[in-house]
Amino acid sequence: MNHNQKTKKIVNEDNFFIKKKFSQNFLLDENIIQNIVKSAEIDELSYVIEVGPGLGALTKHLVKIAKKVLVYEIDSDLVEVLKELFLEKDNLNIIEKDFLKAKLDEDIDKYLDGSEKVVFISNLPYHITTPIVMKVLEESKKVKSMTLMMQLEVAKRLTSKPNSKDYNALSIIIQDQTEAKYLFKVSKSVFKPRPNVDSAVIKLDRTKVIIADENKRFYDFLHKAFAQRRKTLVNNLSEGYHEWTKEEIKGLLKNMNIDENIRGEALSLTEFKDIFNSFKKKGEII
Repeated sequence: MNHNQKTKKIVNEDNFFIKKKFSQNFLLDENIIQNIVKSAEIDELSYVIEVGPGLGALTKHLVKIAKKVLVYEIDSDLVEVLKELFLEKDNLNIIEKDFLKAKLDEDIDKYLDGSEKVVFISNLPYHITTPIVMKVLEESKKVKSMTLMMQLEVAKRLTSKPNSKDYNALSIIIQDQTEAKYLFKVSKSVFKPRPNVDSAVIKLDRTKVIIADENKRFYDFLHKAFAQRRKTLVNNLSEGYHEWTKEEIKGLLKNMNIDENIRGEALSLTEFKDIFNSFKKKGEII
């Protein structure tokens, strides 16, 4: 019995308990699994991190190709299953931990030889997709690419461009640090249990690493700028920064030849950085 047959058997057993609190949806379509691994561009020199391996659908391919693989699994029952399934794999380390509480680069130093070019791959838990992506971007200097499966709606948001309905603060943050590519859609019918929505796979290749207080202040500025999508940039910023009046914000935008009625979704990353820097010069309140 091969790995895929084993996992299907486990999932179909009456005593197999799927835990909704962990957003567990197990991917069992082998063609899609192989496409995800191929998209990550892993070879025999690669160091890989996987979050939420479940029953090892992706893991079984990763350990065959990569030099070393580190997986984080929060479900203790699944950890035991994984240890049994990969008993003979000496290039795999399984950590039973909430990834959001992990000290990522310290773990890379300990388990992945301190590699500076780690590949991150995951069928992301739906309820914590954004926190996981942001944790990697804000905390790790060593992860160089991320190949991720997530809800279709979130995938579109993370890879969207200005003047699209999905464009928001997170889109700009992703654009600031990565080259984001939407790869392919994944039907909800290939999961067990079947989720309510379709998924998609995206790839984020990091173009720069920024871990600094200044960066976090800019990202906070972006979130305030998109606080309510239907409101103008002026209204959102005046509500986010009470020290500024609407007229003062309008004056700043006018000096930059930006329409006072503009909304955040119409502005590019460069324009947002210019506005942010203009705010700083005027009052140092950001």
